Amino acid sequence: MRLIVTGGGTGGHLFPGIAVACGMRERVPATEILFIGTSRQVDRIGLQGLGFDQATIRSAGLKGKGILSRLRAVGLLPLAVGQAMRILARFRPELVIGVGGYVTGPVLLAAKLQKIPVCIHEQNSVPGLANRLAGRLADRIFISLPCTPPFPAARTRMTGNPVRGEILAAAAQRLPRPADRPPTLLVLGGSQGAHRVNTLVTAAVARMREDGGAFRVIHQTGSRDLEEVRQAYREMGVAAETGDFFRDMAAIYQQADLVVSRAGATTLAELAVMGLPALLIPYPHAADNHQERNARFYVEGGGAVLLRESLLNGNILAEEITTLLYNNQNLQGMGARMKALGRPGATERIIDECLEMVAARGRRR
Repeated sequence: MRLIVTGGGTGGHLFPGIAVACGMRERVPATEILFIGTSRQVDRIGLQGLGFDQATIRSAGLKGKGILSRLRAVGLLPLAVGQAMRILARFRPELVIGVGGYVTGPVLLAAKLQKIPVCIHEQNSVPGLANRLAGRLADRIFISLPCTPPFPAARTRMTGNPVRGEILAAAAQRLPRPADRPPTLLVLGGSQGAHRVNTLVTAAVARMREDGGAFRVIHQTGSRDLEEVRQAYREMGVAAETGDFFRDMAAIYQQADLVVSRAGATTLAELAVMGLPALLIPYPHAADNHQERNARFYVEGGGAVLLRESLLNGNILAEEITTLLYNNQNLQGMGARMKALGRPGATERIIDECLEMVAARGRRR
């Protein structure tokens, strides 16, 4: 089996691809896998040590860009498709999977031109521009949540969002918090960080510190805010565990009791399989407001609370956190409802579909 996974630029795009690639390698040990992605740090760190071959192509996004940037992106498209064609010709994949991001378009188009089966995975409730276009090319479309606008029903499968194997293992081993350990608040701004979330949480923690409650904090800040957030915790005397990017998220999730997070689809899928209740602050400028739509799925299921950034300050957020963090019964109930929304079998379902596509292609030859 020879498989190409294309996408990346954010953890939300990259991590489902990693989950499928690792799952395919476990199912079919002789599988050769090539990732075609971006040169961003999250891609390099996320793939580090996994043993997958990597390639990049020169491309640029269109969504949310000015006219000059869009013209540049369109001008790069023929070059990007040509680069992808050469990579595919050398690697000779039996299947190409796109997991989102602007880099996927040229690779999927090149695969269709070479008559290689193509499938895509859409993590969000509102498909991104790359996947809306790719959906016209894809032989199979995997979705995590009900999508608006919908993809063609005949080619669409509701699979859920693939979650990395180490997180599934952590979910199976998760134990209740010991009575003598203070509750732990986990703060996630996504792989790129979230400045407003960082400032809101540090202000909220300062208020909680004044009120005298016992708690722990683990805070993923993103690279731009790391030192600022560390300094804020030092000044208020809180021994928080901080990092710009946590590689071992399974270990981090096992320590958490309540999460404050943006509402990226992959993070939400991980929180769901872990059964972690969450206060969700959707990024208000996300394309098509997709983060709020993602969040509503989990809020309506009873596993999360939606907080609009524009209505928050440190005191309000402190009250929201405190209301849940020290009420173990409510936390456990929300956690159970969150876990019921998880789809731990998403990776296996996608692999089943992919292997069937490859087998069908073989039968037609």
